[in-house]
Amino acid sequence: MYLSTVSRPAADPPAGGRPGRRLALVSGNVVALGTVSLITDVSAEMVTAILPLYLVLGLQLSPVAFGVLDGVHTGATALLRVVGGFVADRFQRRKLVAGVGYALSAVAKLGLLLAGRSVPMIGAVIAVDRLGKGVRSAPRDALITLSTPPESLGRAFGVHRAMDSVGAFLGPLAAFAVLLAVGQSYDAVFVTSFCVAVLALVVLVLFVRERPAGGPVDSPDQPRVSVREAFGLLRSRHARRLVLAAALLGLATIGDGFVYLLLQRREDLGLRWFPLLAVGTSLAYLVLAAPLGVLADRIGRLPVVVGGYAALGATYLLLAGPVHGWPLLVLTLTLYGTFYAATDGVLIALAGPVLPPRLRTTGIALVQTGQALAYLVSSVLFGLAWQAWGPENAIRAAAAVVAGVLVVTLLLLVAPSRPVTRKVLR
Repeated sequence: MYLSTVSRPAADPPAGGRPGRRLALVSGNVVALGTVSLITDVSAEMVTAILPLYLVLGLQLSPVAFGVLDGVHTGATALLRVVGGFVADRFQRRKLVAGVGYALSAVAKLGLLLAGRSVPMIGAVIAVDRLGKGVRSAPRDALITLSTPPESLGRAFGVHRAMDSVGAFLGPLAAFAVLLAVGQSYDAVFVTSFCVAVLALVVLVLFVRERPAGGPVDSPDQPRVSVREAFGLLRSRHARRLVLAAALLGLATIGDGFVYLLLQRREDLGLRWFPLLAVGTSLAYLVLAAPLGVLADRIGRLPVVVGGYAALGATYLLLAGPVHGWPLLVLTLTLYGTFYAATDGVLIALAGPVLPPRLRTTGIALVQTGQALAYLVSSVLFGLAWQAWGPENAIRAAAAVVAGVLVVTLLLLVAPSRPVTRKVLR
């Protein structure tokens, strides 16, 4: 049970008229969604932890080819996020749309068995898996925002992402255990991952509510959301700036696979230990996600996001620096986990209050789509840079991109108008 302290007016104010304080629970819907994400991430990270190894060392893909597949892993189906978000808002069926996304990702795990060593087939299966993630992410995050008071969104997303990161922590360990038990059998990892994904679907169906208690209720008398109304979101200066900032921030992210491959090369790690690199990142994420979410509610969400991307830039510099051995591993994975803890849910918490509840899912999908499309470009460009300049020069260039993107992001989100600034910062 997650508890936190929030200010609420007391029924009988104490002397001096100051409001009392009492403990408030995180919404049950948030915990249920966090449980679904936890189980799903066990499934997903089992595959993600071994995929770079399988593609680069098993199938001997070049850095450019891996960059393309890694970009597809996140960005190729990005536009369908908006479609999923719009459908969820139009028909007021966010849980159903999210369930379709979870089901697609589960089926994709079996697809990897059928793809064999065919790179085009593997790319297609990865695209289906990411289609599932793209379809489910915005409805899930919209359900969180609709289940939580605006002033507590940072905490709610922090709790959700902390539970999610438990799955990300356990997934590579599960992959490691399977490989330890059956040898270098990637098929066994894929089958186990599928079974875990089905369990997440069962939890979603049984425990997640479409209409969260205490949240805004969609009026049956309201007309359905139209395509024109959905695209009208981009006419809002607040939403437009957020989408552009999210795209720029996505451009500064090169992807986990590249980070772990660089670590593996620098330290000459044994292949069996490769999945455990993701465990270190997930551990830092798990420890920091909820505290940084609470901090974002108190000091503002934008400063926490900026701090997260500063940690990302420091991660890149470490990978090109003189540090080696355990200090490099510990510092890199801790900073990388800090980056995710400070940005993953906090950016959506920052966007939530700016978007109207009626179009909340569509708006979140637009923000996520901007990030995903930019990530696709970033992965391909980094693969080209690696091949042309070498890994160390490529990662230094990535660190420079992070610094430039942060400056532009601050200019975009700290708007000239004071009321707008306060709204976006919080």
